[in-house]
Amino acid sequence: MNTYPTITIDLILDRVTIKDVLQAILDAILFHRLFGTVKPTTREVFGVTMPGVSDPEMGQLVEEKVELFWKGIEEGMSKRGQIIITFSEKRPKKSWFQVYVGEDVPWEQWIINAEIKQPRDRDRQKFDAALSNTLTKAIHTMLTHTSSDRGRTAVPLITDATGISPFPIRIAVKIGGVEIG
Repeated sequence: MNTYPTITIDLILDRVTIKDVLQAILDAILFHRLFGTVKPTTREVFGVTMPGVSDPEMGQLVEEKVELFWKGIEEGMSKRGQIIITFSEKRPKKSWFQVYVGEDVPWEQWIINAEIKQPRDRDRQKFDAALSNTLTKAIHTMLTHTSSDRGRTAVPLITDATGISPFPIRIAVKIGGVEIG
């Protein structure tokens, strides 16, 4: 059983919005959980200002995972998927012959559940308004969690202050419950 916080964000997207929205959500989560020196940026998605990090390495990672998600959906594997971001810390673990090796121990996980639906033209305005509302709620969830006692105490001590993140980050993509990539 997981003892670390798991935060879930549910999205209903269409083929037109999928990449922009997923990139914005991933960027916003990373903005709230990267503890190195970050250069902040923002992006407008459906009238909602989303925070992000201006870092080429993180930008490429996010883009690759969103593209992987997009390809999995396009190949018709399923119309539902997840992008899971796991933040870990390196802890020494004794192995055979008293040799210490680093072990990734998760301290927080974010699960983005995305379902793809194609709205009719007459429902487009309603669909876009609902998505804007969902994005606003997602930002509220991020702010509420990261500023809460549980969200702050989940973060382990920072022992290595080099780079943009002192902690290993894993981003997994699942389509129809199967991890791809």
